[in-house]
Amino acid sequence: MHRITGKVGGDSLIEMSPTESFNDDINGYHHHDSYSAESLQQERSAFPLTPDVCIDTCESLNASLASLTASDHSDSPQYEAQTLERISTLTGFWRKRALFLKFRSRIDKQQQSKDSVFFRDGLRRVDFVLSYVDDKDGDKKQDRRKVYEANLVNVGLELETEDKLESEDGKTFFVKIHAPWEVLATYAEVLKIKVPFKANDIPNHSEMPLNWLSTPFRLPDHIMHPEPDYFTAPFNKSKSDFFLIDDKNTFFPPSVRNRIVYYILSRCSYIRDECGDKDKKGIKRLLNNGTYTAAFPLHDSRYWKRSKDPNCESERYSLYNHWARFLCCYKEQPLNLIRKYYGEKIGIYFAWLGFYTEMLFLAAVVGTICFAYGYLTYNENQWSKEICSEEIGGNIVMCPLCDKKCSYWKLNSTCNSSWQSHLFDNVATVFFAIFMGIWVTLFLEFWKRRQARLEYEWDLFDFEEEQQQLQLRPEYETKCTNRKLNRITQELEYVLDRTPTNLMGKCFLCWATVTLWISLIIACIIGVIAYRLAVYAAFASIMKDSPTSHLQVVGPYITPQLATSVTASCINFVIIMILNLMYERVAIWITDMEIPKTHLEYENKLTVKMFLFQFVNYYSSCFYVAFFKGKFVGYPGKYAYMFGEWSQLRNEECDPGGCLIELTTQLVIVMTGKQVWGNIQEALVPWLMNWWGSRRARSHPDSLYSRWEQDHDLQCFGHLGLFYEYLEMVIQFGFITLFVASFPLAPLLALFNNIIEVRVDAWKLTTQFRRPVAAKAHSIGAWQEILNGMAVLSVVTNAFIVAFTSDMIPRLVYMYAYQPEGEMNMKGYINNSLSVFNISEFREANKPEDGENPSWFNSSITNCRYRDYRYPPGHEKQYSHTMQFWHILAAKMAFIIIMEHVVFVVKFFVAWMIPDVPSEVSARIKRERYLVQEYLHDYEVEKLKIQLSQINNDECTCTPMIYPSVPKHEVLSECL
Repeated sequence: MHRITGKVGGDSLIEMSPTESFNDDINGYHHHDSYSAESLQQERSAFPLTPDVCIDTCESLNASLASLTASDHSDSPQYEAQTLERISTLTGFWRKRALFLKFRSRIDKQQQSKDSVFFRDGLRRVDFVLSYVDDKDGDKKQDRRKVYEANLVNVGLELETEDKLESEDGKTFFVKIHAPWEVLATYAEVLKIKVPFKANDIPNHSEMPLNWLSTPFRLPDHIMHPEPDYFTAPFNKSKSDFFLIDDKNTFFPPSVRNRIVYYILSRCSYIRDECGDKDKKGIKRLLNNGTYTAAFPLHDSRYWKRSKDPNCESERYSLYNHWARFLCCYKEQPLNLIRKYYGEKIGIYFAWLGFYTEMLFLAAVVGTICFAYGYLTYNENQWSKEICSEEIGGNIVMCPLCDKKCSYWKLNSTCNSSWQSHLFDNVATVFFAIFMGIWVTLFLEFWKRRQARLEYEWDLFDFEEEQQQLQLRPEYETKCTNRKLNRITQELEYVLDRTPTNLMGKCFLCWATVTLWISLIIACIIGVIAYRLAVYAAFASIMKDSPTSHLQVVGPYITPQLATSVTASCINFVIIMILNLMYERVAIWITDMEIPKTHLEYENKLTVKMFLFQFVNYYSSCFYVAFFKGKFVGYPGKYAYMFGEWSQLRNEECDPGGCLIELTTQLVIVMTGKQVWGNIQEALVPWLMNWWGSRRARSHPDSLYSRWEQDHDLQCFGHLGLFYEYLEMVIQFGFITLFVASFPLAPLLALFNNIIEVRVDAWKLTTQFRRPVAAKAHSIGAWQEILNGMAVLSVVTNAFIVAFTSDMIPRLVYMYAYQPEGEMNMKGYINNSLSVFNISEFREANKPEDGENPSWFNSSITNCRYRDYRYPPGHEKQYSHTMQFWHILAAKMAFIIIMEHVVFVVKFFVAWMIPDVPSEVSARIKRERYLVQEYLHDYEVEKLKIQLSQINNDECTCTPMIYPSVPKHEVLSECL
């Protein structure tokens, strides 16, 4: 083949056609085996594939098939007559089934196994598969397919169609696509794909001390390093002899082949050139309008057994056995094999997820130690002892927690809640909050180093943003109507017509939609708060006589506060999941409407929209409990109301054990609920959807269930599959950093979830999804900046949680400044932290209804207590804040400032001390670039000698590529 024109129909495709000067035997192909769209249509019309004709055709083929042994009498006339006689006795569905199976068995005897990933000739590899169903009223679809497939042939691709009678359902056609060497070489140069030209001879000194300790966690070397390390350079078709091409059929791995084919499929037109409609192109549009039902590259084998074809890899089988099984959860990930099979983009995701999980181990250990400290100091909790004692807590009467329905209550009724709160609200909380601020920095900085090492090992270190221009979205290209001079390349390029009015209108509509949905979330949160306020009175009224006390295990722990908090958290979680499902489609719609230029720009825009929404959706309830609940309550006789006094919805007070335990409850329900629901969605749903397909694949022999049918039955991974995986993990990252001071066990829960998550994602990709189209990426993209922003915000939120949500600061102020005996202990803290109110001053709206007071309440009790620091009744400043309140507030602000500055200084110092790129990697990159230049120079010099010798013999009139008078450094500069 050779290039005829530079473009097809005005797009960036390169048209090719076979000529006499091109020798197909170089690649091991035979010219008569190539199929075009027209020849396929002619064959279908000339030989309609009815069962009878197929059987006769197969008989004639089998009669001339030399590979059929003499002992096999399945095609003898006697056997044939017996078989047809048996089939004639059947009726209806069973007769059709018998004819179909007989036809299938005959086809398979004269062809290779249906489990093969090659064309019928056994030589040309299937790089991509298109499937479609012939509709009765599908003339338009048939015309589109005919033109589209003809254009694919014109571009140089080779097609082979499997008739619907050969499919399992008898309805689906499969078009197999093969990219010959000429197409691969041409587009590898266009896409600047790096290929090896010399084995890497730089010694690797990465042996770690005590490396033998990691032996149980290692995988076999052939799995971890499936191919040798090479020096690579962007492929150049004119210098093909410079590269290490042992076999043109296997030089480009399947992941690169399917990437190139998909690049062509996405840009090929499906209407005739004379129609001139640029918008009518691309496989994505054909899938959307139903012309094709699926388009996918093939897996190389079944995941539960190796391929029988010796020419076909079984990398999928290796991935399943060493990576996707849950029994391998303690093993390292075969990242190089993942990258080779799925591409760099998916490889980077699993590298990041694995590194994040490894770093979580340290955070989980420290968090568990902090929790153990709270548990071990359980009996040393002085303020809980005072609350639970009959002498102190039993004699303190607390003011009603709601209007009308709520009665007076004794402080010792919150004994269990106070003990529970101590597990999370103790001195270790401060240490853990500071530690997590430093841990986040270590995680991000070490990930940059790990990412830099992967960029070098996977040849991504010079994969700059401008190379992303090669990944222009077909949707953008079809909308381009104007041409503009590129200042860098000085070439005219198509650009989108973005008038200021049009641009401002789309921008306004986009962000107005995002704002509207965020406002909807806030409205839902306000509704949940109103529910909490309204239902608390109901729970208090129901539980006034302790009807839950008969529950032996959980009865003593159920209080109106706990019941309200748990039910509200569950309702909030349900609302979160419903809004997520609704907003996902809206975010994709408004991003599509913006028509981003590149895939990278598309993902970044969608990332910002989805993350802003998810941030508000998941974290708003936690922010309310942490920073607003119990902060604007007022005091008895002058309470603050949510919508005014007429609403009778009094602002919520904190649980008697403190607001921190409520934040813990909210965090545990939302975080664990999301993880459980996410794992159910990711594992159970795909398994159920593919259960029948997997069952059918295992029950049929290879000859009756082809490779393309097996993959067709799997689910499509989708171009946004990785996006949702990143989003899920980043939301989890927010839970374990933004609010970790309230729940030190959050990293431990995240660790357990991620150990499962890695294997669930691997299992899905390997067994439940079609093979995704390979894509390149040199980093985790916009998620890196989001993680950096959340790391900074987490320092602020945890400082405020310790200062304002926890009772740590008030206790320390009391112990150091207000302890009456001058001792360093917490005796008397409970009495000091409660203010006094005169019951006679209750306004009518605040008085409990008749008969609501408990039996122990009598008229001799004139005062009730409430959580605050206010002067008692009768004081000249009664019910105004005491000086201790202002001392505590000043201490809180001082703690926030000191903690933030200490953590930020340590963060920036650690970031400065740890370089983003390891020195070893930096040196190897420079060494490789030098060697690439040197070898390219040597190659050009040898080529120059050949050209000069040809000139002397008058055998060549072409201009030498390099002139002898040009200095070496200029030659290298020109070459690179």
